[in-house]
Amino acid sequence: MNAIPPTMTPGALRASFGQAAASATSLKWAALQDAANVVAGLAGLEPERAGPEVRNFPALMRDAALWRRELADRAIDEMAAVMAPGIGALLGVTARGASPRAAALALWREFTQARAAVLALLPPSGSLGPRRST
Repeated sequence: MNAIPPTMTPGALRASFGQAAASATSLKWAALQDAANVVAGLAGLEPERAGPEVRNFPALMRDAALWRRELADRAIDEMAAVMAPGIGALLGVTARGASPRAAALALWREFTQARAAVLALLPPSGSLGPRRST
């Protein structure tokens, strides 16, 4: 008889690849929204309040077709690859005492256009939000 319950075996509590990928996408998406608010502040804009489509994006994509998820993951990675050095450059400009507003506004516009393209990958859904059943 095995003394270790099946739920205690190694890896039993680990997320499957699909769940881990969804979680990583969710974290990246949230980090991008936070970074965008930093850019908005440097551009002299009010921080944006995320609408339901932006807030629920990871949950809505979780059940989307594989091609949509893969395309969204690549786009999110590309957005992060633009935002990280962009924010670094904006902070460098600020540290030198110059105004980052014009450059921050350009980065903000680039981000919002890229985000709109990623949100367009969402599968059509009703007004009830993401599916919550397990």
